[in-house]
Amino acid sequence: MDNDSVKINKEELMKFYGYAGTSGNISLKAKLTKSWILHYLAYTSPYSNFIVSMQRSRGVKIGEGCHFSSYVLLDLIYPQMITIEDNVTISHNVMIFAHANPTANLFLKEKYPRKVEPVIIKEGAVINPGSIIIAGVTIGKDAMVSVGSIVTENVPDRTIVVGNPARPIKKIED
Repeated sequence: MDNDSVKINKEELMKFYGYAGTSGNISLKAKLTKSWILHYLAYTSPYSNFIVSMQRSRGVKIGEGCHFSSYVLLDLIYPQMITIEDNVTISHNVMIFAHANPTANLFLKEKYPRKVEPVIIKEGAVINPGSIIIAGVTIGKDAMVSVGSIVTENVPDRTIVVGNPARPIKKIED
């Protein structure tokens, strides 16, 4: 393995986005810069509709009737890997990651290569403040993630999860 982690990381991103050469490098930098500017505008805004609009512009798939609070961090490199269905509530200081990657430690990078997997938050779900959702997780329909929970596995429909790692504590009945 090449021992330049910056070069390796850039090559991984170029490959993911289908870019090559100098023009691909420029395209990647432009894409990420645009995404980060739109993210910053969304992150600092108190207006849910504006936040949703900026995140959609980044490539996040967001349904209708969603409410986003400020200070929500949606994956900065792979926003298009996040799908949020209709009527979802995402509260303050929530982080949602569609990738995991030890970027500077080449030993760990070799053992745990870049993981890029979609995150899906289904219709009517509520993600409470300070929660973290990692790559590859699906949050079920009408499910609720409690304050400060770290979601590492799928959450079934109509289930309340809590803790680190998040675990089911209650099924929501009709």
